[in-house]
Amino acid sequence: MKRYARTLTASLTLTLLAALTSCTGGEEDVTLRVLASPELADLEPLLGQLKDDTGVELDMDYRATADLAGTRSSTYDLAWPASDRSYLLRLEDQGERAERPESTPIMRSPVVVGLTPEVAGTLRAKAPGGRLSWADIADAAADGTVRFGMADPRNSDTGRAALVGVATAAAGTGSALREQDVSCDRLRGFRSGQTLTGASSRELLGTYTGHQDQANALIAHESELLSLNATDKLREPLQIVYPDDGMVLSDFPLLLLDPGERTAYGKVVDWLLGADVQQTLMQRTWRRPVNQDVTPAEPLRAAVGNALSFPDRLSIVEQLVADYGDPASGTTDLVVFLLDFSGSMRGKRITDLRAAFAGLSGADPTSTGKFARFYRGEHLTVVRFGGRVLQERTVTVRGDGDLRTLGKVVATDSFDDSTAVWSALDRGYRIAAAAVREAPERPVSIVLMTDGESNAGLTYEEFLRRYKGLGANARQVPTFPVHFGEADEAALAKAATATGGRMVDADLSSLSDAFKEIRGCH
Repeated sequence: MKRYARTLTASLTLTLLAALTSCTGGEEDVTLRVLASPELADLEPLLGQLKDDTGVELDMDYRATADLAGTRSSTYDLAWPASDRSYLLRLEDQGERAERPESTPIMRSPVVVGLTPEVAGTLRAKAPGGRLSWADIADAAADGTVRFGMADPRNSDTGRAALVGVATAAAGTGSALREQDVSCDRLRGFRSGQTLTGASSRELLGTYTGHQDQANALIAHESELLSLNATDKLREPLQIVYPDDGMVLSDFPLLLLDPGERTAYGKVVDWLLGADVQQTLMQRTWRRPVNQDVTPAEPLRAAVGNALSFPDRLSIVEQLVADYGDPASGTTDLVVFLLDFSGSMRGKRITDLRAAFAGLSGADPTSTGKFARFYRGEHLTVVRFGGRVLQERTVTVRGDGDLRTLGKVVATDSFDDSTAVWSALDRGYRIAAAAVREAPERPVSIVLMTDGESNAGLTYEEFLRRYKGLGANARQVPTFPVHFGEADEAALAKAATATGGRMVDADLSSLSDAFKEIRGCH
């Protein structure tokens, strides 16, 4: 009887163990291949625990690819970028909106600015209440105060989010970027301050720690700057600035690319969103938890403020990135200003012109003024004309002295009795042709400002004949006429259309606004 009881007990025990095994441990371990942002390499120490707890192993392939190009035809099971916005826009652009993969935000971090204490103090002293904006950063980059590092927006989610944030602030609409907001690039001054870059922000930060003399600012995720400050790699911790005009927030979504792995994906998501794991993620990476049961750590309690919207069309993002170009290359634009100094410009009109130039030289404290100002390294030519060319001066902006030189040209009280608009524009294209021969890669544009009809020099037809005789590169230089006073609006519009530019009417706003509107258009 005792032997039977022992046998029955053993049998029941084996049956129970078999049942438990089938419920908990009988499933085979799964390995999922993941295309991941290089920033997420800081999660490696946690992946072993994930496998132990869920039976799912993540095989992480870290690549800087802002729109997850190639994932639709790849062998990746999951994708884990800093943001999936560009990827989803690409799917929509390809007519695949209905095929959007399942996506779950895992943690959050805004794209912010880290400044060395000295530069932060300098900029805060000039800003009302010490609160800085993207416009302040752009202004300081243009005058050489800020030299920053930012990941390449062509490859990096972080760099792209930063660029969208700056461009949205520059547009000044308070809403997502539209096509017309990026038709004229106002980011040249901002871009002139970029001295370090990298394919990913992880690469960028690694470069910065070894070359801290080359930059005094970093644009990256809040989490990355907090993590960097916690190391002993910096001469002094960076002060984190949350721009007043808004930030783009990354939510590090986990995307299911292979629907056949939904069960394993669910296990990973549930594990990552658990309160204990969210707490660990926050402590290890300084990213903000999405689980509201987790109390943010002290450095993460700063309000994110105005979260900027991402553009809703892929073409807008692509145009913005293309306009910004290769951040490793310099910005050496040339703008030729053809300024009417005929007698009708005396009085208020010349006063307005001088005020407009002063604003572009850094005197305009508005947000749009800070984005539109002249910047270090820019080549500027000013041609004063009446019935002929009265004066011509070219400078490369290296400091305030160069801007004062141009200011003196505009301040001259020498006027002429006639107006040779088309002769002046012809002279502008001779300057442009020489510039593109010297540096074909240099963006060149012409700004033509007049307040009257052409009554001397070349006719429009003669100008057009000469223009068509220029080399192909010179003919690519656009003209942006500024209509002012009694100028011939129809003729200026024709010139803009013929050269690929556009006309701006200063009578509808002001000369200062007109000059700001056309700054940087190419």
